[in-house]
Amino acid sequence: MEIQYVIINFIILVAIVVLAGRKTIKRIFGGRLEKINKALDEAEEIEKLEMPVFEPVSQEIIEDTDTEEVLKAKASVEEKINSIKAFGEREYSEIHRQMIEDARKELFSVMKENVVKLFSYEKYAKEIKALDAQVVDTILADIRLTDGDMSYLKHHDVLYVTVTSAFPLEKELVDKIDKATTELLDSVGGKTSLWVLEDNTLIGGLKLRIGDTVYDGTVSEELYHFEKNMNHEPIMDDDTVSLLIQEFTQKAEEFRPKIHKYQLGRVISVSDGICWMDGLADIMYGEVVEFECGEKGMVLDIQQNRIGCVIFGEFAHIESYSRVRRVGRIASVPVGDALLGRVVDALGKPIDAMGYLPYEKRRPIEFKAPAILDRAPVNSPLHTGIKAIDALVPIGKGQRELIIGDRQTGKTAIAIDTIINQKGKNTICIYVAIGQKETLVAEIKEKLQAKGAMDYTTIIAVPASASAALQYIAPFSGAAMAEHFMYEGKDVLIVYDDLSKHAVAYRELSLLLHRPSGREAYPGDIFYLHSRLLERAAHLSDELGGGSITALPIIETLAGDISAYIPTNVISITDGQIFLDAELFNEGQRPAINVGLSVSRVGGAAQSPVMKKVSASLRTRLAQYRELAEFMQFGSDIDDATKATLEAGKRLTEALKQGRYSPIADELQTVLIYAVSEGYAKNVEVKDMERFEKELYRFFEAEKAELSFKVKSAKKLDDTLKTELNKALDEFIERF
Repeated sequence: MEIQYVIINFIILVAIVVLAGRKTIKRIFGGRLEKINKALDEAEEIEKLEMPVFEPVSQEIIEDTDTEEVLKAKASVEEKINSIKAFGEREYSEIHRQMIEDARKELFSVMKENVVKLFSYEKYAKEIKALDAQVVDTILADIRLTDGDMSYLKHHDVLYVTVTSAFPLEKELVDKIDKATTELLDSVGGKTSLWVLEDNTLIGGLKLRIGDTVYDGTVSEELYHFEKNMNHEPIMDDDTVSLLIQEFTQKAEEFRPKIHKYQLGRVISVSDGICWMDGLADIMYGEVVEFECGEKGMVLDIQQNRIGCVIFGEFAHIESYSRVRRVGRIASVPVGDALLGRVVDALGKPIDAMGYLPYEKRRPIEFKAPAILDRAPVNSPLHTGIKAIDALVPIGKGQRELIIGDRQTGKTAIAIDTIINQKGKNTICIYVAIGQKETLVAEIKEKLQAKGAMDYTTIIAVPASASAALQYIAPFSGAAMAEHFMYEGKDVLIVYDDLSKHAVAYRELSLLLHRPSGREAYPGDIFYLHSRLLERAAHLSDELGGGSITALPIIETLAGDISAYIPTNVISITDGQIFLDAELFNEGQRPAINVGLSVSRVGGAAQSPVMKKVSASLRTRLAQYRELAEFMQFGSDIDDATKATLEAGKRLTEALKQGRYSPIADELQTVLIYAVSEGYAKNVEVKDMERFEKELYRFFEAEKAELSFKVKSAKKLDDTLKTELNKALDEFIERF
C-alpha cells in the first residue's frame, strides 16, 4: 500500500507541473506560493525515487525452502505487481481528470477574484455604471412574451417583472423599464408587477426578468460564459495558461456587456437522481438544464405544473428551491474522427487519460430514424470472421442482429471478434458498455489495442457504478456518434452491450418519475425505447451517400428464457438473432450458437455467392446431426447411413469451433466448409480437426493464394471453380 501511495502522490504532483507550469503557478496563486513550491519540491524528490524491482525466486531458494512457502512468496510478489499495474490502468485516468478539473477551477477562481478587484476601482465602476442606459435600451428592444408567458397569463392576471442591478439604478431608467413592460403586457390584456433589486454579486451591469425569461447584461454573466468556453480549452502547458490569462485580462479591461437571453426555473425537490422543477414553461423534452451548482440534467417528463429531470452528476449537490436554467440545446454529444481510439463516458467526455478531446461538432442523442424511402436494401456482407455466423446467420451492413443468451456464454466475445475483424475494411466501430465492470472494459480496450482495432473504434463506457441517467443515454449517445459517420457515407458497426441493463436503468428512472408501471414493472413505452434506438440502424440510399449502421444489440436471458418481456421485445424489433446456448457452451462448443433458434432475416443476401452456395445445406445437416445425437443417447443400434451422418456431423461441428480473438477471412471459411461438406475430412480423426483446419489455411495462404482470391471474388460456384477446389483439396489431403 505504501508503494501505491507514493505512486499516487507522484502522479498528482507531476500532473500539477504539467497542467499549469511552475512559472504560471507562481504568478497566479500569489499567497499560496509557499505551499505549492513545497509540493513541487516534494514532487522532484519523489521523481528521484526508484521503483522497487521484484526479483524472481531463484533456484537456490527453491532448493533450500519448502515448495509451498516459495509458491506463497511468489504469489504475494505477483499480487503486488498486478496491484500496481491495475492501479495504473484503473485509477490514473480518474486522477488525471480530477487534476484537470481542479486546475481549471483554481485558475478561474483567481481570475474572478482579479475581476472583482478590477471593477471595485472607482474608474472601472463608473465606466460600467455609465453603460446602464445603453444596456436598458438594448434589452427593451428585444423583450418578447413567450408562449409560456401567454399560457401563464391565461390563469393569472399578473406577470412579475424583476430588474436587478449591481449598482442603484437611476429613477429615469426604472420608469423607462416600467413603461415598456406595462405596454407589452397591456397589448395582450395582462398586468405587470415590477420589482427593483440590487445585487453586488453581479459585479456590474443589470438584468431584466419577465416571467421565466431573463435578459442578462451583467459582468457575472460574461464571466459565466468565459468559464464555459475555458472548459473546452486544453490546459496542457504554461503557454496555454498564459494565453488564457492574457485573453481574460484583455476582455475585462475592454468590457462591454452583451445581452444573454435564457430562462430560469426553480428546483422543487430532488432525490435519487431525479429532480422536479417548476417554471421553464417553454422547455422541450430531452433538453439540457444546468443547476446553480454546475451539475447538468436532461428533461425526461413534462407535466402540467412541474417538470421531471434526470441528473447526470451528483444530485446531492443540488438544493431545493435553487435556480435552474435552460442551456438552450437538446442533449448532445461530440462526434467526429477525434473520438476514434478514445474511451468516453455517456456525455462524450474522455475518461482514458489521453487528454483533451478536440471535437468540432456535436449531434443530438435523439434523432429520427431514416425513412423507408431513404433506405437501400441490405445486400452487402459485414463479415464477423466467425465461421458459424458468416455461414449460418450472416450479417449485412445496415442490419440489426440480436446476440442473445445466458450470462457467461460468449455474447461479448462475438461482438469483440467482429470489431477486430473489421480491421482494414473501412468500417468504423463503436462499442457501448452499459453497466459493465470497469475491469472488463479495460480488458476489452487492451485487447483491441493489441489487435490494432482501437484505431477505428470508440468505446463508450458507463459502468455499473454510474447513475441510471447515464446508463439510459449511453446507447443513444453511441447511435449519435455512429450517425455522424453514416451520413458522411461511411460504414459503422455499433455494439450495445447490453440492452437488458439499459432497460433496467430506464425502469428505475420511470419509477422514480412516478410513471405507471406495466409488465415486470417496466413502463409502457419500453418497447418504443428500444425500437426508436434500433431503427436508427440502416443502409442509406446512394442519394444520401450509401453509408450504413449495423447494430449488434446484446440481451441477457435467465435460464435460456427467450420468451421473457425484454427479449421478446427486442427480437421483434431486430432482423434476426444469434442465440447462444448455455448447454452447448458447457459441452465445449465455442461459439455456442443454437442453430435451431438462430436466424438472419437478411439471409443469403448478406453472403458472398460462393459461401451462400457452400453453406446452403449446412443448417439442415447440423440440425439433423443434433437430433440424431440426442436420439443415440438411448443406445439404439444404427445402420451405416445413420452412422455416416453422425460422423460427418461430428466433424462439421468440430470445424465450426473457433477460439476468441481469431477471426478468419471469408474465403478461408468457405474453403474449410466446402472441404468438410464434400467429405475431404471423413478420414480425419475428430481430435485432429483443429490441426486439419490450421494446416488447410496455411496451405491455401502459402500455395493457393490465387485460388483463394478466386473464391473470394467469384460470382458463383461453377464447375470450373469446383474442379480447381477439388484438385487443390486432393493435393492437400495427400500431404496431410
